[in-house]
Parts: sequence; C-alpha cells; structure tokens
Amino acid sequence: MTSRPINVRTLLPRAAPDQARVAAVLVLALCLVAGGTWLAPPGLAARAFGVAGATLIAVSLGMALRRLVARRGLDIANDMLEGFIENDAAASFVTDADGGLLARNAAAEALFPETESGTLAATLRGVLANPSAVLFRLQRHAEVEGAAHEDLVTRRGHVRLAVHRMGKQGYLWRVEDMTERPHAGASMATLPVPVISLGRSGTVLFMNAAARELTGQRVKTLDRLFPSLPLRPGAINVMSTTKGLRDVLVAEFTGSAGRRELFCLPSDGQGAATRASGFETLPVAMLKVGLDGRILAVNRRAAQLLGGPPGDHAALDSVMQGIGRPLMDWLGEITRAGEAGKKSEFLRLTREDKEIFVQVTLSQVVEDGTPILIAVLNDATELKTLEAQFVQSQKMQAIGQLAGGIAHDFNNLLTAISGHCDLLLLRHDQGDQDYGDLEQIRQNANRAAALVGQLLAFSRKQTLRPEVLDLRDTLSDLTHLLNRLVGEKVTLTLSHDPVLRPIRADKRQLKQVLMNLVVNARDAMPQGGEIRIETEVVTLDTSMRRDRAMVPAGDYVTVKVRDEGVGIPRDDLSKVFEPFFTTKRPGEGTGLGLSTVYGIIKQTGGFIFVDSVEGSGTEFTLFFPADDRVAETVQAVAAPSGPATHQGDGVVLLVEDEAPVRAFAARALRLRGYTVLEAESAEDALQMLDDPQLWVDVFVTDVVMPGMDGPSWVRKAREQRPEVRVVFVSGYAEGAFGEAEPEVPNSVFLPKPFSLTQLAETVYEQMQ
Repeated sequence: MTSRPINVRTLLPRAAPDQARVAAVLVLALCLVAGGTWLAPPGLAARAFGVAGATLIAVSLGMALRRLVARRGLDIANDMLEGFIENDAAASFVTDADGGLLARNAAAEALFPETESGTLAATLRGVLANPSAVLFRLQRHAEVEGAAHEDLVTRRGHVRLAVHRMGKQGYLWRVEDMTERPHAGASMATLPVPVISLGRSGTVLFMNAAARELTGQRVKTLDRLFPSLPLRPGAINVMSTTKGLRDVLVAEFTGSAGRRELFCLPSDGQGAATRASGFETLPVAMLKVGLDGRILAVNRRAAQLLGGPPGDHAALDSVMQGIGRPLMDWLGEITRAGEAGKKSEFLRLTREDKEIFVQVTLSQVVEDGTPILIAVLNDATELKTLEAQFVQSQKMQAIGQLAGGIAHDFNNLLTAISGHCDLLLLRHDQGDQDYGDLEQIRQNANRAAALVGQLLAFSRKQTLRPEVLDLRDTLSDLTHLLNRLVGEKVTLTLSHDPVLRPIRADKRQLKQVLMNLVVNARDAMPQGGEIRIETEVVTLDTSMRRDRAMVPAGDYVTVKVRDEGVGIPRDDLSKVFEPFFTTKRPGEGTGLGLSTVYGIIKQTGGFIFVDSVEGSGTEFTLFFPADDRVAETVQAVAAPSGPATHQGDGVVLLVEDEAPVRAFAARALRLRGYTVLEAESAEDALQMLDDPQLWVDVFVTDVVMPGMDGPSWVRKAREQRPEVRVVFVSGYAEGAFGEAEPEVPNSVFLPKPFSLTQLAETVYEQMQ
C-alpha cells in the first residue's frame, strides 16, 4: 500500500456551502426586489418593496460573509491537525468506521513498510496475535467516550494503542512505543539479562534481545524453550539454547493484566559478563552465597530489602534467622540433596528499624567452575502478618471454646458440691463442731465458682447487665477499694476529662477490669511508685489499625492505667491476654486476670491495647464507644441478710442430665414443700407430659443436654401447656445458647452454680 497524505477534511463535517451557492442566493434576492418594485403600484408600496429588498440583500451578504469566515477557520484547523498528525513521532493511521485505511503518516510508513493491506487489522497482524479483537474493543469505547487506549505486549515490545474519534466518519489511531517499564525502571528490550514475557494462557508475547541471542529464535510457546514443564520459579530449569541444553536460573515476576515476566540467568561459566550486569539490575531480590555460608554478591533489590549491603565476607545467618536450626545445617542439606532437597523457608531479617519476613529459595549452581548457591528472596512480611493474625484468632477461639466447656462442666460439679453442702448445713447449727468445716467447703466452692466465672469472661460467655455509666462516678465509688488494694507504698492518682461522655457497660464487670489492672500495676512496683488512671474523650476521624485490631472511626472514651513498674518484655506483649500466661512466680497468680479483662472489654464492644518499656513501666489503654444517653442512676438494693423461708405448694418437673445436680435440686425443692417429678432427658420429660391428667406448674430444666436441648423441648411441650412457667439452669451464661432462637415467654434464667436458697426462691417467684 502506498502512503497517502492525510486529509482530515474528508472526515469532518462541512462548515459552509461553496461560493456558487452564496452567489445564487444573492441573485435570487435581487430578482425578487426588482420584480416587486416594478409590479407594485407607485407610492408607499414601491418604497416598502425597496426597503424589504435592501434588507434581504444585507442579510444574505452577512450570512455569506459569516460562512466564508467559518470555512476559513476550519481550513486553518484542518491544516494544523493534518500537520500535527503528519509530523507525529508515533505511527498514526486514519480509518473509516469499518477499519479501512484512509491514510497514514510517515512514522507509520517507516514502522510498517512491508504492509500492503487495506485494513488496520491486517497492518497490525504482524505484531499482535489477534488485532481484530483489540481494535473492535477500543473502537467501541471510542464511540461512547470519544477516545480510548490500551497498553499491549507485542512481538516488537511494549506499545500503547490509542484511538480518537474524528467526526462521524472516521477514527485516528496511534501506535506509541512504551520504552519504560513501570516495575523495572528500564527497557526490557535493552536489559542485559534474558527476559521472556508470557500472557495469561502462557503464550510467549515478547523476548528481548538477550533472550533471542541466548535461544537463537523467536518462539511462541514455552515448550519450545523448556523441554521439562511446568517451570519452577526460583530454581534451576533446563533451557534449549543455540549451544544445546543449558541450566538457567528462572525468576518469575507477575505483571499487570495477568502477564508474567521470566528472567533467565545462565548458571554455567558461559555468559559471565551478561550475568554480572543482569544480576545487578534484575528486579528480583537475589543473593549469591558460598557453600560455607558467606554472602558473595547482593543485587540492588536484595540490598534494599536487607536495609543496605552487608559487610565484606558477611555470613547469611548474620542478616536473617528463624528456622529453628542453624542456617548452616540448611545450607548443607541443600548442598547434599541438590534439587531433591530444595525447598523454601520463611526467615526474619535481622533489621533493627522494622520487622521483615522473607521467603528464601536456595538453588545450587556452578559459576566459573565453582559451585555456589543462589538465594531468591520474596518479601513475605504481609503474608506472615496475616498468618500470625489467623493463627492468633484460631488459637484464641480454640482456647475460648475450651474455657467455656471447662466452665460448664465445673459449674455442674460445683453445683453438686455447694448444693449438698447446703443440705448438710440445714442439719447442723452454728454450735456444731462440723459446721465450720462445712462452711469452709461452701466458701471454697464459691471461690472456685468465681474462678470459673473468669473463664467464662475470657470466652465471652458470661451474662452482662449493660447500663449507661459515667466513668467519673464509677471510679469515685471504686477509689476507696482501690486504695486499699494498692497499699501504702503505691500512690493512686485519678485524672478525668472535663467533658467526659458516658459509656454503656456492665458496672460490676467494669469494676472487675479496673481492679485487675490496678492489682497488676501494684505487683509490677514492689518498691512502690505511682499508678495513674486517666479518662479522655477521643474522636477518630478514620479507622485506626493497631496491633491486630481495627478500631472503626467514631467517638470513644479511653481509660488509661499507667504504672512505673518493671515493664513487660517485648516477646511477652503478644501473649499477655492469653489465659494462664503469667510472668509471676508460682503461687502468685493464676494467669487469668488479663484474659478476663480482655474478654469483658471485647464482650462490651471495646478495645484494649498495651504499651510497655522494660524498666520504665506499662500502660493499658481501654477504648469504649461513647454513648449519648444520660447515665442511669440505680439505687443499690440490699441483699437479704438470711435465707428465705418461703414454702412452696405446686408441681415442678425437673429435667437435668447430671445425676448429682438432679439429686440435690430435687431434695432442695421437696424440702420447701414442692412435688417434684424428675427426668434425666428431654425425651423422658415429653413422654411424661403425654399424660393429660398430669398437672405441672413449673418446668426446671437444664439448657445443654444430650439429644434435645432445654429450649427446644420446652417449646414443644408448651404447645399443649402454654400456661406453664419455666426456669432455665445452665453452666453456660445466659444468651450463650441459642442466640438466634426466639425467647421463651414466662421464663427466667438461673446460672450454675446455684445454692439451695437461690433455686427455691426462683421457683417460688415463678409460681406467683
């Protein structure tokens, strides 16, 4: 196809008629004026025809002049546009709507001199595998948006194909050479190391000059280059070259749009100059390591990852560590086993400024007749961070489930122990010599119940009674007790924000949190010091990521508990909230204090963070969502001073799978005058209720049982007996079972362990 000059006038709409049409309009106007003047009667009519004719002639002349000016402006614009396209350094083509070539500039003629096709698709077929699809896609976008472009990897390198709509009849296409690669910072074509670009399906899209020189050919599929597929990135692969099969180290880089870049480094003694320059500029972090562990060479990307080049004769274990055994053992294993022993390891770099993990793959190669190891480093910091978060989440969830299960079983045991102890106390007065021993059993059972409550708090299965609180009032009520806890050597200081906002939390549990934190602060200062409790209103405009938590944007009330103690070692900071972890000596703590705090804060909807410097002290920061409601004022109700003496009269169906608990509960209720029917499962209870003559006033049932659970059988039973009231008992907390289930009407919850008096009073209240 011979080059035709670009003529954009054929593609743009005409701005004005030609001069002959303008002259015809003027002649017609003159004829009309002359005829009207000659035919009109003399006088006023003749003068009117004259004026109208003059006006028509003036308007026609103005229109003609305006069109001539517009036409001249369009000619100038067309000349400028035509000159721009013709002198454009990028190859430019003008096509019609069907893709037919109308014209092309000198750059296009120089870039595609061998093409004689009449369509743009045929012209680009020499560089694009499927140009029709690309051209159709871009032209459709240009029809809607006026212009479109796309970056492509072609057989001649990386190009940008752009299209601009020209009027309604044609399109301007530009093929621009993209000499700079965004991720490598240099042209792939001029890189001294062999580079092969692959598409999504594995087709070879591009080979730079070094790759074509190494292989001696331009191929379209990988199997022409690598006899053994699939490729092993970061390892030695056999490659077909002009000098036969050779070992090359292949590094893979993922590009945009699913493309992959393969960097091939010959591993034998040939091509040393190419390897030296290519190794330095390779956009993959790599080290050359001797068999004795000394670092022989570091490329640019590896030096950036390490925080700077290591010193002369530096050992590999001086810049990274963490596989649980000496690195020399790993190097020796790779050396002895060769490819069979090659595997990746995740190591931590010994940088002081920040923590970076790398995935290291070792491969043994021969360079200049000397066997060495090539280490390919991939930054795995984000991966290890996500892995640590997942492992921590799974661990805490597993511990929480274990704690909840242990708490349930222990509450059943403690119910039986304390219950039967209550039964024995009924037969002994205070003067009896056994009374003191029984009282000791009951008190220790209560202490065990409190310990189990801490397990439930950590597993977030305790029952909370949230209310709107003013932290100033809460801390004021707690100050006297806290001062007694810290002793005489420690000073307790409180500081409040003057515009403190209320929060919504369980007041009793919040006091437990503050007491645990203050006790830990006191224990961290055996020689005395100051504990500061500060409250403040904080507004987060954006979400705050800290440690492994994400605090959403919003208003928060923070509580800081700061001490001047010995601090917490850095390695222990991530474990302080785990149950049974403690730095105290045996017998000085259970390790449940901070885990209880963590569970209460999380169940309340807040966040807790810890900062500590060894030798300088520790600071715990609590975040509670601010509440705009007015703090509630609740009057404390005095607990009854002695056991209740209410006697009952009614029928109770007791359903409990634990025989000791069932035996105690049945005896306790019978002692208070109730008629008790016992069942060890939900199925037995429903079978008893099949008798229509059986009258029952109250169901007392466990929640978690083998087979059908408590709420399920109660709902089924109340289909025929809707008036029966229910007392649910469980070693779990209220709401920890069947949270998605609807509430059972006329029911109450009694947590285990419960005493004889608590059980009898709860049943009595349900009878009323």
